[in-house]
Amino acid sequence: MKVFLALSLFALSVFSGLRAQEVPPALDVRLYDIINDVSSDRIEADIRKLADFGTRNTFSDTLSDIRGIGAARRWIKAEFEKISDACGGCLEVYYQKDLVTTEMGRRIPKDAYIVNVVAVIRGTDYPNSYVLMSGDIDSRASNTMNFEIDAPGANDNASGMAGTIEAARVLSQYKFKHSVALVGLSGEEQGLFGGAGLAKFAQENKWDIVGILNNDMIGNIEGVDGVIDNRSFRIFSEPTPANESEQLRRTRRFVGGEVDGNSRQLARYIHKQVKTYMPEMNPMMIYRLDRFGRGGHHRPFNDLGFAGVRIMEAHENYNRQHQDIREEDGIAYGDVVEGVNFDYAKKLTAVNAISLAGLAWAPPQPTNVRIGGAVRPSTTLSWEASDDPNIAGYKIYFRQTTSPTWDSFVYVPEGNQHTLEGVVIDNYFFGVAAVGKNGHESPVVFPYRQMR
Repeated sequence: MKVFLALSLFALSVFSGLRAQEVPPALDVRLYDIINDVSSDRIEADIRKLADFGTRNTFSDTLSDIRGIGAARRWIKAEFEKISDACGGCLEVYYQKDLVTTEMGRRIPKDAYIVNVVAVIRGTDYPNSYVLMSGDIDSRASNTMNFEIDAPGANDNASGMAGTIEAARVLSQYKFKHSVALVGLSGEEQGLFGGAGLAKFAQENKWDIVGILNNDMIGNIEGVDGVIDNRSFRIFSEPTPANESEQLRRTRRFVGGEVDGNSRQLARYIHKQVKTYMPEMNPMMIYRLDRFGRGGHHRPFNDLGFAGVRIMEAHENYNRQHQDIREEDGIAYGDVVEGVNFDYAKKLTAVNAISLAGLAWAPPQPTNVRIGGAVRPSTTLSWEASDDPNIAGYKIYFRQTTSPTWDSFVYVPEGNQHTLEGVVIDNYFFGVAAVGKNGHESPVVFPYRQMR
């Protein structure tokens, strides 16, 4: 109690020494406008359009204008271009593709190009720094190798793709400091090939990825478990980067941080945005890369060390996933439009939109964050000094080691080092976020490095 009283008094003394205009605002009312601008009617129309292509199997028809994945991706690109025309050319729209061959996996029946559709709102201050939202273009039936049978994929994953298009419509009305990329990825059902191709493309082009929000099934509220829930959703994130060094793994035994990798911090960021701006929603942080034994298109980005999460419904209906359209024993199977709740898809699209906007308006994350305080009654954190004019200060966050969220902070208006007096390093986890003059914060950076 004494510790927290001391911290509160310290925080008050810091803020009292600042002029009112120097304190970043706590809320950005534009995010409420973004939430309200998301349209369930437009999302419904897009889901129906995507389902009407009959099948979007990765290896389906590419020449037809009305059926198959070729028609679907051309329509998606045309929608992005239409959005761009409406905002005076604010989107850079293009295809990104890679060839896959039968030798590359058992789910590849023939050689084909995996074609992604990319739309970028170019950042004003950090143009090569990206926040991404993705949905999957492709669909499948019971047998993923059957690329001729109907597979409308209304929820899996026309819902995520429609949400991505709608986010592009809404966010195209704003300018951002970081670049915002809205992408449709192909080849997910055959082995995450579209995500792998775009992640490699990003790496080769030296994209600085703040994070990718992969949306895979955001429209179902009636679970096969009998639960109906239009407020809860899941944020899947892995605990630490898949490509981290052996030295970092050894270090973590002594400094902690087993659940504090960049993807987990991204999940916490989204959780906080939702609790702040959409408190009626129930974001569930799931401490797992993806559903048990399964995968999604954020994984290829994680494999390369980029932060990425999967956002999806809380209660799945397996009768509507990866199923031929049929009825057996009175049970309807198949991923058809009737199984999608468009208002729920709207809510999860808004979750993505406010998270993308907040990240894209925030300053870059602090670098070279270090910590010290062993055998001392205080904890000191330091970070790389920055002359970025967008940065107003930093927040040093800390939490109980068993808490899933960052629960306390001290605001540091200047400098690149601060000591928390009376806070014992052994009892908490710590992190640092950069705070912009507009009030938006970067994701928290966990200090794995010790101060010298």
